Amino acid sequence: MMSAIANWTTNISLETSMFYLENDVSVPQEAALSRTGHTVVALFLGFILVFGILNNSVVLILFCKFKSLRNPVNMMLLNISVSDMLVCISGTTLSFTSSIKGKWIGGDYGCQWYGFVNSCFGIVSLISLAILSYERYSTLTIYNKGGPNFKKAVLAVGSSWIYSLIWTSPPLLGWSSYGREGAGTSCSVRWTSESIESVSYIICLFIFCLVLPVLVMVYCYGRLLYAVKQVGKIRKIAARKREYHVLFMVITTVICYLLCWLPYGVVALLATFGRPGVISPVASVIPSILAKSSTVFNPIIYILMNKQFYKCFLILFNCHPASTADGKSVCQSNFTVIQLNQKMNNTVALPGQTQIPGNGNTEQMFCLQRQDKEESQNEMPQTSKENLIL
Repeated sequence: MMSAIANWTTNISLETSMFYLENDVSVPQEAALSRTGHTVVALFLGFILVFGILNNSVVLILFCKFKSLRNPVNMMLLNISVSDMLVCISGTTLSFTSSIKGKWIGGDYGCQWYGFVNSCFGIVSLISLAILSYERYSTLTIYNKGGPNFKKAVLAVGSSWIYSLIWTSPPLLGWSSYGREGAGTSCSVRWTSESIESVSYIICLFIFCLVLPVLVMVYCYGRLLYAVKQVGKIRKIAARKREYHVLFMVITTVICYLLCWLPYGVVALLATFGRPGVISPVASVIPSILAKSSTVFNPIIYILMNKQFYKCFLILFNCHPASTADGKSVCQSNFTVIQLNQKMNNTVALPGQTQIPGNGNTEQMFCLQRQDKEESQNEMPQTSKENLIL
C-alpha cells in the first residue's frame, strides 16, 4: 500500500511541469501541482464542502427546533458550528472551485480576503474547543448554585472572536502577510517568508493559537477524567459506564484535534524554518485538507456524541418519539456533581450530598446528587449537567 501511495504521489509530481507548460499557468514551481493532483484535491474538498455544510446545518437546525438545547454550555457548541459553517461557505467553496480550474481564481484581493476569513474562523473554532474543554470540566466538577449563566456564555463566545481577530488582523496591517499556499489554489499566512516580521508572527501564531489551546484541552480533559475516576471508586457500578464514555470522548477529542491541526502547524514551521523546497506540493496540500476536514468531524465528535444532542437528533429524524410538540423537555434525569479542592474543615454538606472525609484542608470532596425520577426512553432529554458534558 505504501508503494502504491509513493507511486501515486510521484506520478502527480511528474505531471506537474507538463501541465503548467501546456496551460501557461504562472504559479511558482514550488507550489505547482499537476492536473491529476488538482482533481484529487478537488474531490476531497468537494467531500468536505458537502458534508461540512450538511453536518453543521443539522446542528443549527437542532438548536432552532429544540429549546432544551439553548443553554449556556451549548452556546459554545453553537459557536463552533457557526464558525465551521462560515469556513465552508467563505473558504472551502473558493478553494474547491480553484482546484477544479487548476489555479487560484480570486486574484490578489481575493487571496487576502480568503486568508483572513479562513484564519479568523479557524482560530475561532480552535479557541472555542479549548473553552469548551474548560466548560465541560468546570460544569461537572464545580457546584454552581446560581443556575445557568448566559452572560458568561456570551462573554466566552465574544472572547473567542476577539482573540481570533487579534491574531488574524496583523497580516492585513503589515505584520506578515497573506498569500498563496500549497498547490496555489488556496491562501493563508506566507509561511515561506524569511523576514523578521513574518517569522516572529508565525512563532506567536503557533504558540498562542495552536500550542496553548492544546495544553488547555489536555489539562481540562485530564482533570475531568481523573474526577470521574474518583467518583467511580465510590459508586463503581453506576459510574463505570460513565467513566468509559468520558475516556472515549477525551481520547477521541484530543486525537481528532491533533490529527486535524498538528500536521498543518508542523508543515507551516518546516516551510518557515526549513530549507527552500523542503515541503513538496503534495506534502503541503495534505495538512491543509486535514485542517479543513475539522469542519466535518467537529459536529460529529463534539455534538452528536453528546447524549442530549443525540436524542434530539433521533427525534428530528423520527427515530425517537417526543413527548411534546414544541420541543420543550419534560423528562428528568440523574446527574453527578463532583466538587474538587474544597476545605473539609469549613464545609457543610448540602442536602442530598455525601461528604467524603479527608486528611487535610485540600482533600477532595465528591458531592453526589440524584433526582427522584428516572429518565424515560420515550421522553425528550432534559438539560442536565451529565448530558451537557457527555
